Amino acid sequence: MAPPARYCVPGERLCSTEEATAGSGTYTRHGFIFSSLAGCLERKNEENELPVVSVVRDSESQLLPNVGAVVTCKVCSINSRFAKVHILYVGSTPLKSTFRGTIRKEDIRATEKDKVEVYKSFRPSDIVLAKVISLGDAQSNYLLSTAENELGVVVARSEAGVQMVPISWCEMQCPRTHTKEFRKVARVQPQFLQT
Repeated sequence: MAPPARYCVPGERLCSTEEATAGSGTYTRHGFIFSSLAGCLERKNEENELPVVSVVRDSESQLLPNVGAVVTCKVCSINSRFAKVHILYVGSTPLKSTFRGTIRKEDIRATEKDKVEVYKSFRPSDIVLAKVISLGDAQSNYLLSTAENELGVVVARSEAGVQMVPISWCEMQCPRTHTKEFRKVARVQPQFLQT
């Protein structure tokens, strides 16, 4: 069985230059080999020479939402001040793991911010397009905004469990029961539509 992989961080001393030769992802200083990347340590033995020590990253590195990126998220909970969401996609790229985000009441719409009510904009399990406006802090993680016409709810289900159809910028209707529910509806751009 292969030995478990050793992970290292930038600046970590790996070994002496007398024991091995520095490979990719490493550098030498004062007779020692140090890691220049966060990754997995690899040691390749060469014939009649010192082994080559290198540090390699995971080939599928995790994509992170950055400020200004349009993200697709799912609403988890709402209260009178904000909606808590899980970020699922950055652009059209799915994330390996979800990130938490918050859409504050004042970031829902660009106009009439004082009249916005969170429960009339989002409901739990809605799929929302939003823009990252700040990386936030340890509690709220990413701060998101839907204060553009192209951002807001793109998929919502009615209380009957049927996917609703947008009928205006602030309402969606259930095709089965014809009941209307308030939402901050996104005007979806063609680049975000996938078949």
